[in-house]
Amino acid sequence: MLNYRVAYIVGIGWLMILVVLDVLSVYPVPLWMFFTPLLLLPLFVWGAMNVRSGFYIKVLSRAATTEKVVALTFDDGPQPAHTPAILDMLQAHGVPAGFFCIGKHIVGNEHLLKRIHDEGHVIGNHTYSHHFWFDMYGSRRMRGDMGDMDNITQTVTGLRPRLFRPPYGVTNPNLAKAIQTGGYLPVGWNIRSLDTVATDKTALLHKIISQLQPGAVILLHDTCRITADILPQLIADIRAKGYRLERIDKMLNVSAYA
Repeated sequence: MLNYRVAYIVGIGWLMILVVLDVLSVYPVPLWMFFTPLLLLPLFVWGAMNVRSGFYIKVLSRAATTEKVVALTFDDGPQPAHTPAILDMLQAHGVPAGFFCIGKHIVGNEHLLKRIHDEGHVIGNHTYSHHFWFDMYGSRRMRGDMGDMDNITQTVTGLRPRLFRPPYGVTNPNLAKAIQTGGYLPVGWNIRSLDTVATDKTALLHKIISQLQPGAVILLHDTCRITADILPQLIADIRAKGYRLERIDKMLNVSAYA
């Protein structure tokens, strides 16, 4: 499997070969050839931006199944504007979901986090800060940020999340180390709704439904009005296609809490 270690070894190995050839005068190596390992840079960027690539760390983004089952997941909450309405609709339709919460958003909204748990949904770690520069942090600082989210969740619910979703879906070696040392299970998605930028409800519904497949993990946000608006129809359309909606940890057959 192609990952960053393999790519790194290939790049360094090629550079060493060039150095040996040049030093031993076996082959007159042009200066520009010493820069050819930089051609691997787009691969490293692609691996960081593609949560399903497994380039830096294996991320669960779908269930390996032929059964017509999918999971709804919501990122970035809890927040009072739309999370309660989304919870109301999930409860009314009997749908369990996954909520990957931001720790700082729990502060002042502890009752919403408790409601998420009490109503049978699973809580995942989406960091405490969700800082714009989180991906630039060292692994120790990342681990501390993730731990802060764990701590506030444990204070409110008594549970310590094991499922972790990277902010923006970006991975890198530092985050891989933080995930491994923290004992987390990284979870991604394979249907990205882009509801945070969507403006057309019909188009948003079509985008999601057209990508349905067995074991799909659907990424939504409980911070978006449009998501709350389409949710009842989305649930109905998924069921009309013959799919069952399952909680993500159960669909993936993993333990949600440490």
